[in-house]
Amino acid sequence: MPFKPRKDHLDLGPHFYHGATPVDFGDLKLRYFNARAAQSVGLEHLSQDEIERRFGRFEPFDGSLPQPLALSYHGHQFGVYNPEIGDGRGFLYAQCQEIFNPSHDPQDGPQMRKAKQGRLVDFGTKGSGTTLYSRSGDGRLTLKGAIRELLATSMLAAQGVSTSRTFTIFEDLDARLYRSDEPSPARGAILTRLSHAHIRFGTFQRLAYKQQPVEIERLVRYCLRRYFHVDETQMDANAAVCAFYAEVIRRTALTAAAWMMAGFVHGVLNTDNMNITGESFDYGPWRWVPTYDGAFTAAYFDTSGRYAYGRQPQAVAWNLSALGQALAAIHHDTAPLSELLQGYSAQLQDYTIDQFFWRMRLTPSGNRQVDVDLVEACLKQLKAEQSPFEDLFHASSTGRLDRLSQPLQDLLAGWPGDPINHDPETMLVEEVEKIWAAIDAQDDWGPLNEKLRRLEHLYDLRQAWKAPAIYRMERPI
Repeated sequence: MPFKPRKDHLDLGPHFYHGATPVDFGDLKLRYFNARAAQSVGLEHLSQDEIERRFGRFEPFDGSLPQPLALSYHGHQFGVYNPEIGDGRGFLYAQCQEIFNPSHDPQDGPQMRKAKQGRLVDFGTKGSGTTLYSRSGDGRLTLKGAIRELLATSMLAAQGVSTSRTFTIFEDLDARLYRSDEPSPARGAILTRLSHAHIRFGTFQRLAYKQQPVEIERLVRYCLRRYFHVDETQMDANAAVCAFYAEVIRRTALTAAAWMMAGFVHGVLNTDNMNITGESFDYGPWRWVPTYDGAFTAAYFDTSGRYAYGRQPQAVAWNLSALGQALAAIHHDTAPLSELLQGYSAQLQDYTIDQFFWRMRLTPSGNRQVDVDLVEACLKQLKAEQSPFEDLFHASSTGRLDRLSQPLQDLLAGWPGDPINHDPETMLVEEVEKIWAAIDAQDDWGPLNEKLRRLEHLYDLRQAWKAPAIYRMERPI
């Protein structure tokens, strides 16, 4: 099917973005092209030359955005409000309509499939140059940073977590970048990702900070209509805000639960790194936990452990509260917003249970308390043993309980399941560094390509698993 360009973001008006100009890059080399993602938007037939023109030089698509847009937002960064941020090393390059999603649940009915295939998709960039919001930054991305994002998105997708998709990576062969956290000069790159919206919690915070309630309502209605498939034309402002906030809470709770059961640590859960569609994105110092350790942190600069693995659900709740405070600027009665937020914990628990059973390939008992007790007991034992986090899920999903400790075997004995044969996959920092070292030292891309191949295979297996919690993410409300 053909590429279907769109330019919906222009409907919001200039309060929401500033025009941006990409860097005039020199010698570029395509290092990664996501053929599956390209198929989902009708771009699978692009020639090598056109891939570079579109995603290395950012030549506009006819019918899409006539120029890139640096999106405007604020945010709480480690709890401190910052009104001086925005897209500083990336921009919204283009928009289009998703025409085919390889992750469709085969059990989807026609209405659900139609809703998914009509979704608005954004092409966002990293490392494409300075914008109005760059401040003292150079607007660039290191090649290592691009590879790390590719690995993160590929692993999360294989684990059933809603995430942006890495679309292309170009290496800028002329770049020599200087960074305090990498050996310098570092190799440079430009990354393009596909996401179902780049509208952040901080987008609403900026409008509240600037006391622009009319624009907040405009954005709420835009999001309901474009991203949640809701006809809001008959809703008053209060009803629209409540419908929007309820869906953001639901989607965000699902993502938080999926992170926890994947053992993923985002690292920097600032409000400007939270997407209203619930998709995980903006990957910086991420890690996967080696063992079940709530105090494990991803960012070396997170000295207080604010965004440690075990505190992520709390951090997400804090960010949802900040979003609610911004929405209160147009909601005359804040009690309904507070009530909606109070439902987050219950949703988080429900989704965590669903995600646990799905990853373990076990059948829930039908008694929710019994299911909760099993999850809590397994995680408690996993913490006590400090055995590898992923071993529990792999042993259960493949039916090899004999590889677990006796206490875990006893807990899982008798639980019905549907095991499937698959290799274990992890994404611990040692493997990431090894993959990067091969590229950096010998320009050997073999280990990276092999890892991506295995993750794609695991992703294919995942499609056949019944995953009601996962696909609830994309239902129309």
